Amino acid sequence: MKIYINKLNESWIVDRLKKEWSDNNRFITTKRIKKADIIWIISPWTWQKLPTKYLKEKKVICSIYHIDENKFNQEDLKDFRDRDRYVSEYHVISKKTIPQLEKLTNKKITYIPFWVNQNKWFEIKDKKSLRSKYKFSDDEYIVGSFQRDSEGSNQEMPKLIKGPDQFITIVKHFKKEKDNLHVLLAGKRRNYVINELKKEKIKFSYFEMVTISELNELYNLLDLYIVSSRLEGGPQAIVECGITKTPIISTNVGIADDILAAKSIFNMENFDGAEPSVEFAYNKSKELIIPKGFEAFITLFKSVKNEN
Repeated sequence: MKIYINKLNESWIVDRLKKEWSDNNRFITTKRIKKADIIWIISPWTWQKLPTKYLKEKKVICSIYHIDENKFNQEDLKDFRDRDRYVSEYHVISKKTIPQLEKLTNKKITYIPFWVNQNKWFEIKDKKSLRSKYKFSDDEYIVGSFQRDSEGSNQEMPKLIKGPDQFITIVKHFKKEKDNLHVLLAGKRRNYVINELKKEKIKFSYFEMVTISELNELYNLLDLYIVSSRLEGGPQAIVECGITKTPIISTNVGIADDILAAKSIFNMENFDGAEPSVEFAYNKSKELIIPKGFEAFITLFKSVKNEN
């Protein structure tokens, strides 16, 4: 059995996941599409770059992360239907995506969350040295957010499915309770949150581009990570927090209720009562470490290969 993963070069998380899969599953992965038994469309928005000839000949698994039904238009529907003709089976990383997908296709849908690489994401116990390295004081209460919050077309506009406005509401509440509040941001397209933090005179630090090693360190110096999204497929930040033992609370999006304790999941009416459960999230995330996190994918590929 040979798996071919479509080419990405998106500078996004799926590029990293593709490399981790290929590095750890060399014997069942090929760089030559014509040698493959299965084409894995890990980035569905790039499917048209694949030769139609091979899409017709091979078994095809397509990953779908989430569907923003408020923005899903006729052009999106046409693209979905054009691709759906070639798809043998769909893969989703969140159970919440299944009913959305069932409205669009009668193909089989399998839920498997992505793995987490414990060699890249891990707990660092010496928090004092980390804070010193990044010039944070020991008494600061550091709240983190490492997800995009602004639209690509207009980076001053909030990407509402990511809930940056909700994040601001929460940190404004924290500011009233904690004089030592410090917001730590990382990643691209953080314009909206930065502008709002400035308006509210909330202290923050911004690390736009960092290495994976540095991002792991940033997770480890946090007092709290907040996922405030309205819609997500993952996000991977949930398992990254889990495996690094970073305290986290989240809205009930994506994989949140598969990884986090019930008390760590909030809505905008009860966010002030949400509590991290570090050991619960760690134990759940540990089930997805490499190589165990690959097992369900390999089972899926074998099943699809053997289907008539």
